[in-house]
Amino acid sequence: MNDNEFRASQAGGIPPTYRHPHYQQPVAVAPALTPPRPKKKRLAVLVTTGTLAAAVVGGASGAAIVGLDHATSTTSLAPPSATTVSSTTNTDVSSVARKVLPSVVQVNVTTGDGEAIGSGVILTADGKILTNAHVVSGAAGNITITLSDGAKYQARVLGADTKADIAVLQAKGAGGLTPAKLGDSSKLQVGEQVVAIGSPGGLQNTVTSGIVSALNRQLSDISSGKQDTPFGQTANRTGDSPSYTAIQTDAPINQGNSGGPLVDTNGEVIGINSALYSPSSTSAGSVGIGFAIPINDAKTIIQQIENS
Repeated sequence: MNDNEFRASQAGGIPPTYRHPHYQQPVAVAPALTPPRPKKKRLAVLVTTGTLAAAVVGGASGAAIVGLDHATSTTSLAPPSATTVSSTTNTDVSSVARKVLPSVVQVNVTTGDGEAIGSGVILTADGKILTNAHVVSGAAGNITITLSDGAKYQARVLGADTKADIAVLQAKGAGGLTPAKLGDSSKLQVGEQVVAIGSPGGLQNTVTSGIVSALNRQLSDISSGKQDTPFGQTANRTGDSPSYTAIQTDAPINQGNSGGPLVDTNGEVIGINSALYSPSSTSAGSVGIGFAIPINDAKTIIQQIENS
Protein backbone atom coordinates (compact mmCIF):
# COMPACT_ATOMS: atom_id res chain seq x y z
CA MET A 1 0.00 0.00 0.00
CA ASN A 2 1.45 3.40 -0.94
CA ASP A 3 0.99 6.58 1.06
CA ASN A 4 -1.99 7.74 -0.96
CA GLU A 5 -3.74 4.42 -0.57
CA PHE A 6 -3.06 4.39 3.19
CA ARG A 7 -4.51 7.88 3.63
CA ALA A 8 -7.50 6.89 1.54
CA SER A 9 -8.10 3.81 3.69
CA GLN A 10 -8.10 5.95 6.84
CA ALA A 11 -10.71 8.19 5.30
CA GLY A 12 -12.84 5.18 4.40
CA GLY A 13 -12.68 6.00 0.73
CA ILE A 14 -11.20 2.88 -0.87
CA PRO A 15 -13.77 1.41 -3.30
CA PRO A 16 -14.68 -2.27 -3.62
CA THR A 17 -12.16 -4.18 -5.70
CA TYR A 18 -11.34 -7.52 -7.23
CA ARG A 19 -7.80 -8.14 -6.01
CA HIS A 20 -5.25 -10.76 -6.90
CA PRO A 21 -2.31 -9.68 -4.71
CA HIS A 22 0.40 -12.19 -5.42
CA TYR A 23 2.03 -13.82 -2.43
CA GLN A 24 5.57 -12.61 -1.94
CA GLN A 25 8.06 -14.72 -0.05
CA PRO A 26 8.90 -12.89 3.20
CA VAL A 27 12.02 -10.76 2.95
CA ALA A 28 14.53 -11.47 5.70
CA VAL A 29 14.86 -7.87 6.83
CA ALA A 30 14.30 -7.02 10.48
CA PRO A 31 11.63 -4.31 10.80
CA ALA A 32 12.55 -1.15 12.63
CA LEU A 33 11.39 -1.14 16.24
CA THR A 34 8.84 1.59 16.88
CA PRO A 35 6.83 2.36 20.03
CA PRO A 36 3.34 0.80 19.88
CA ARG A 37 0.58 3.20 18.94
CA PRO A 38 -2.56 3.52 21.04
CA LYS A 39 -5.35 1.30 19.77
CA LYS A 40 -8.17 2.95 17.88
CA LYS A 41 -11.71 1.79 17.46
CA ARG A 42 -12.35 -0.71 14.66
CA LEU A 43 -8.65 -1.28 14.04
CA ALA A 44 -7.73 -3.69 11.25
CA VAL A 45 -4.20 -5.09 11.11
CA LEU A 46 -2.69 -6.04 7.76
CA VAL A 47 0.49 -8.12 7.76
CA THR A 48 2.86 -7.08 4.99
CA THR A 49 6.31 -8.24 3.98
CA GLY A 50 8.61 -7.43 6.89
CA THR A 51 6.21 -4.94 8.48
CA LEU A 52 2.90 -4.59 10.28
CA ALA A 53 0.64 -1.92 8.79
CA ALA A 54 -2.46 -0.74 10.68
CA ALA A 55 -5.46 0.86 9.03
CA VAL A 56 -8.59 2.22 10.66
CA VAL A 57 -11.65 0.72 9.01
CA GLY A 58 -14.30 3.43 8.86
CA GLY A 59 -18.00 2.89 8.56
CA ALA A 60 -17.98 4.03 4.94
CA SER A 61 -15.17 1.72 3.86
CA GLY A 62 -15.87 -0.31 0.74
CA ALA A 63 -16.07 -4.08 0.61
CA ALA A 64 -13.62 -6.08 -1.43
CA ILE A 65 -13.55 -9.32 -3.33
CA VAL A 66 -10.02 -10.56 -2.90
CA GLY A 67 -8.24 -13.20 -4.99
CA LEU A 68 -6.84 -16.03 -2.89
CA ASP A 69 -3.68 -16.98 -4.73
CA HIS A 70 -1.26 -14.97 -2.65
CA ALA A 71 -0.91 -13.06 0.61
CA THR A 72 1.93 -11.15 2.23
CA SER A 73 3.03 -12.84 5.42
CA THR A 74 5.79 -12.87 8.00
CA THR A 75 4.96 -16.41 9.10
CA SER A 76 7.52 -19.15 8.46
CA LEU A 77 6.23 -21.66 5.93
CA ALA A 78 5.29 -25.07 7.25
CA PRO A 79 7.01 -28.10 5.70
CA PRO A 80 4.94 -29.86 3.02
CA SER A 81 4.27 -32.81 5.35
CA ALA A 82 2.71 -30.64 8.06
CA THR A 83 -1.08 -30.60 8.14
CA THR A 84 -3.09 -27.91 9.89
CA VAL A 85 -6.72 -28.80 10.58
CA SER A 86 -9.31 -26.26 11.69
CA SER A 87 -12.79 -27.71 12.13
CA THR A 88 -15.98 -25.74 12.69
CA THR A 89 -18.43 -28.60 12.12
CA ASN A 90 -19.18 -32.04 13.50
CA THR A 91 -17.97 -33.74 10.33
CA ASP A 92 -15.07 -36.19 10.67
CA VAL A 93 -12.78 -33.73 8.91
CA SER A 94 -9.71 -35.89 9.48
CA SER A 95 -11.07 -38.74 7.35
CA VAL A 96 -11.99 -36.31 4.55
CA ALA A 97 -8.51 -34.76 4.77
CA ARG A 98 -6.76 -38.13 4.57
CA LYS A 99 -8.74 -38.95 1.44
CA VAL A 100 -8.25 -35.64 -0.37
CA LEU A 101 -4.80 -34.33 0.66
CA PRO A 102 -2.85 -36.59 -1.76
CA SER A 103 -4.81 -34.96 -4.60
CA VAL A 104 -4.03 -31.34 -3.64
CA VAL A 105 -0.86 -29.51 -4.67
CA GLN A 106 0.84 -26.22 -3.97
CA VAL A 107 1.51 -24.09 -7.06
CA ASN A 108 4.59 -21.83 -6.98
CA VAL A 109 4.85 -19.37 -9.85
CA THR A 110 7.87 -17.25 -10.76
CA THR A 111 6.64 -13.84 -11.88
CA GLY A 112 8.31 -10.64 -12.94
CA ASP A 113 7.95 -9.31 -9.41
CA GLY A 114 8.82 -12.32 -7.28
CA GLU A 115 7.17 -15.61 -6.41
CA ALA A 116 3.44 -16.31 -6.30
CA ILE A 117 1.78 -19.14 -4.39
CA GLY A 118 -1.55 -20.82 -4.99
CA SER A 119 -3.10 -24.29 -4.84
CA GLY A 120 -4.30 -26.89 -7.32
CA VAL A 121 -6.22 -30.14 -7.75
CA ILE A 122 -4.79 -33.23 -9.48
CA LEU A 123 -7.00 -34.29 -12.38
CA THR A 124 -5.01 -37.20 -13.84
CA ALA A 125 -2.32 -39.63 -12.74
CA ASP A 126 0.04 -38.21 -15.39
CA GLY A 127 -0.06 -34.72 -13.88
CA LYS A 128 -2.91 -32.58 -15.20
CA ILE A 129 -3.62 -29.96 -12.55
CA LEU A 130 -6.70 -27.74 -12.12
CA THR A 131 -6.18 -24.29 -10.62
CA ASN A 132 -7.38 -20.68 -10.95
CA ALA A 133 -6.35 -18.66 -13.99
CA HIS A 134 -5.29 -15.76 -11.75
CA VAL A 135 -2.80 -18.02 -9.95
CA VAL A 136 -0.71 -18.38 -13.09
CA SER A 137 -1.66 -15.20 -14.94
CA GLY A 138 1.61 -13.43 -14.06
CA ALA A 139 3.89 -16.37 -14.80
CA ALA A 140 7.17 -15.17 -16.27
CA GLY A 141 9.28 -18.19 -15.45
CA ASN A 142 9.06 -21.56 -13.74
CA ILE A 143 5.87 -23.07 -12.37
CA THR A 144 6.52 -25.65 -9.67
CA ILE A 145 3.97 -28.18 -8.42
CA THR A 146 4.55 -29.58 -4.92
CA LEU A 147 2.63 -32.68 -3.89
CA SER A 148 1.36 -33.19 -0.35
CA ASP A 149 4.34 -35.49 0.35
CA GLY A 150 6.84 -32.85 -0.80
CA ALA A 151 7.61 -34.25 -4.27
CA LYS A 152 8.09 -31.49 -6.84
CA TYR A 153 7.49 -31.20 -10.59
CA GLN A 154 7.94 -28.42 -13.09
CA ALA A 155 4.73 -27.57 -14.96
CA ARG A 156 3.42 -25.62 -17.92
CA VAL A 157 0.05 -24.00 -18.61
CA LEU A 158 -2.08 -26.06 -21.02
CA GLY A 159 -4.75 -23.40 -21.22
CA ALA A 160 -6.73 -20.86 -19.20
CA ASP A 161 -10.07 -19.04 -19.23
CA THR A 162 -9.70 -15.72 -17.39
CA LYS A 163 -13.44 -14.97 -17.31
CA ALA A 164 -14.19 -18.32 -15.69
CA ASP A 165 -10.92 -18.06 -13.68
CA ILE A 166 -9.95 -21.63 -14.55
CA ALA A 167 -6.58 -22.92 -15.75
CA VAL A 168 -5.19 -26.39 -16.46
CA LEU A 169 -1.50 -27.17 -15.93
CA GLN A 170 0.61 -30.16 -16.95
CA ALA A 171 3.31 -31.40 -14.60
CA LYS A 172 6.32 -32.51 -16.64
CA GLY A 173 7.38 -36.14 -16.28
CA ALA A 174 4.72 -36.89 -13.66
CA GLY A 175 3.24 -40.34 -13.15
CA GLY A 176 1.37 -42.29 -10.51
CA LEU A 177 -0.30 -39.21 -9.01
CA THR A 178 -3.60 -39.47 -7.12
CA PRO A 179 -6.43 -37.78 -9.03
CA ALA A 180 -9.19 -36.11 -7.05
CA LYS A 181 -12.74 -37.34 -7.43
CA LEU A 182 -14.87 -34.59 -8.97
CA GLY A 183 -18.41 -34.40 -7.60
CA ASP A 184 -21.67 -32.84 -8.79
CA SER A 185 -22.12 -29.24 -7.63
CA SER A 186 -25.73 -29.18 -8.85
CA LYS A 187 -26.68 -31.38 -5.89
CA LEU A 188 -25.32 -28.98 -3.27
CA GLN A 189 -27.68 -27.67 -0.61
CA VAL A 190 -27.34 -24.65 1.65
CA GLY A 191 -26.14 -25.81 5.07
CA GLU A 192 -24.23 -28.79 3.70
CA GLN A 193 -20.89 -29.37 5.39
CA VAL A 194 -17.75 -28.79 3.32
CA VAL A 195 -13.97 -28.88 3.72
CA ALA A 196 -11.41 -26.55 2.09
CA ILE A 197 -7.79 -27.58 1.46
CA GLY A 198 -4.89 -25.48 0.18
CA SER A 199 -1.82 -23.38 0.97
CA PRO A 200 -3.00 -20.16 2.64
CA GLY A 201 0.01 -17.91 3.18
CA GLY A 202 2.18 -20.70 1.77
CA LEU A 203 1.19 -23.10 4.57
CA GLN A 204 0.71 -26.24 2.51
CA ASN A 205 -1.75 -28.98 3.50
CA THR A 206 -3.97 -26.63 5.52
CA VAL A 207 -7.46 -28.03 6.09
CA THR A 208 -10.48 -26.01 7.27
CA SER A 209 -14.19 -26.80 7.39
CA GLY A 210 -17.58 -25.13 7.43
CA ILE A 211 -20.84 -25.17 5.50
CA VAL A 212 -22.30 -24.02 2.19
CA SER A 213 -23.62 -20.59 3.18
CA ALA A 214 -25.36 -19.78 -0.12
CA LEU A 215 -25.54 -20.87 -3.74
CA ASN A 216 -25.58 -19.01 -7.06
CA ARG A 217 -23.82 -15.90 -5.77
CA GLN A 218 -23.12 -13.40 -8.54
CA LEU A 219 -19.77 -11.84 -7.69
CA SER A 220 -20.68 -8.85 -9.84
CA ASP A 221 -23.37 -8.00 -7.26
CA ILE A 222 -20.65 -7.55 -4.64
CA SER A 223 -17.76 -6.18 -6.67
CA SER A 224 -17.55 -2.65 -8.01
CA GLY A 225 -16.10 -3.99 -11.26
CA LYS A 226 -12.58 -2.75 -10.53
CA GLN A 227 -9.73 -5.18 -10.42
CA ASP A 228 -6.32 -4.86 -8.86
CA THR A 229 -3.39 -6.09 -10.86
CA PRO A 230 -1.36 -8.91 -9.26
CA PHE A 231 0.78 -6.48 -7.32
CA GLY A 232 -1.85 -4.06 -6.09
CA GLN A 233 -1.83 -1.42 -8.83
CA THR A 234 -5.51 -0.64 -9.24
CA ALA A 235 -6.80 -0.46 -12.79
CA ASN A 236 -10.26 -0.31 -14.36
CA ARG A 237 -10.26 -3.69 -16.08
CA THR A 238 -13.90 -4.72 -15.94
CA GLY A 239 -13.57 -6.68 -19.16
CA ASP A 240 -10.83 -8.85 -17.69
CA SER A 241 -12.47 -9.42 -14.30
CA PRO A 242 -13.58 -12.99 -13.52
CA SER A 243 -17.30 -13.51 -14.05
CA TYR A 244 -18.97 -16.57 -12.58
CA THR A 245 -21.72 -17.67 -10.24
CA ALA A 246 -20.13 -18.89 -7.02
CA ILE A 247 -20.70 -21.16 -4.07
CA GLN A 248 -20.48 -19.15 -0.84
CA THR A 249 -18.93 -20.86 2.18
CA ASP A 250 -17.93 -19.98 5.72
CA ALA A 251 -15.06 -22.50 5.68
CA PRO A 252 -12.02 -20.30 6.45
CA ILE A 253 -10.09 -19.71 3.23
CA ASN A 254 -7.37 -17.13 2.69
CA GLN A 255 -4.92 -15.92 0.08
CA GLY A 256 -2.99 -18.95 -1.12
CA ASN A 257 -6.12 -21.15 -1.16
CA SER A 258 -6.83 -20.10 -4.76
CA GLY A 259 -7.18 -23.12 -7.01
CA GLY A 260 -7.56 -25.51 -4.10
CA PRO A 261 -10.61 -27.73 -3.63
CA LEU A 262 -13.81 -27.26 -1.69
CA VAL A 263 -15.00 -30.83 -1.02
CA ASP A 264 -18.08 -32.48 0.43
CA THR A 265 -18.12 -35.01 3.25
CA ASN A 266 -17.51 -37.82 0.75
CA GLY A 267 -14.24 -36.18 -0.25
CA GLU A 268 -15.54 -35.22 -3.70
CA VAL A 269 -14.50 -31.85 -5.14
CA ILE A 270 -17.59 -29.66 -5.51
CA GLY A 271 -15.86 -26.30 -5.97
CA ILE A 272 -12.56 -24.52 -6.63
CA ASN A 273 -11.76 -21.86 -4.02
CA SER A 274 -11.21 -18.57 -5.78
CA ALA A 275 -12.07 -15.44 -3.78
CA LEU A 276 -13.00 -14.07 -0.38
CA TYR A 277 -15.01 -11.14 0.84
CA SER A 278 -13.19 -8.56 2.95
CA PRO A 279 -14.88 -5.67 4.78
CA SER A 280 -12.07 -3.41 3.56
CA SER A 281 -9.69 -3.49 0.63
CA THR A 282 -6.90 -2.76 3.11
CA SER A 283 -7.25 -6.19 4.74
CA ALA A 284 -7.60 -9.60 3.18
CA GLY A 285 -8.12 -12.12 5.99
CA SER A 286 -11.03 -14.53 6.15
CA VAL A 287 -14.21 -13.19 7.72
CA GLY A 288 -16.15 -16.35 6.97
CA ILE A 289 -17.34 -15.30 3.52
CA GLY A 290 -15.51 -17.19 0.81
CA PHE A 291 -16.39 -18.11 -2.75
CA ALA A 292 -15.72 -21.16 -4.90
CA ILE A 293 -16.30 -21.89 -8.58
CA PRO A 294 -18.83 -24.76 -8.90
CA ILE A 295 -17.04 -27.86 -10.12
CA ASN A 296 -19.65 -28.48 -12.83
CA ASP A 297 -18.70 -25.11 -14.37
CA ALA A 298 -15.02 -25.97 -14.03
CA LYS A 299 -15.57 -29.32 -15.80
CA THR A 300 -16.97 -27.48 -18.82
CA ILE A 301 -13.94 -25.19 -19.02
CA ILE A 302 -11.53 -28.12 -18.54
CA GLN A 303 -13.14 -29.88 -21.48
CA GLN A 304 -12.90 -26.77 -23.64
CA ILE A 305 -9.21 -26.34 -22.79
CA GLU A 306 -8.42 -29.98 -23.51
CA ASN A 307 -10.24 -29.84 -26.85
CA SER A 308 -8.70 -26.56 -27.98
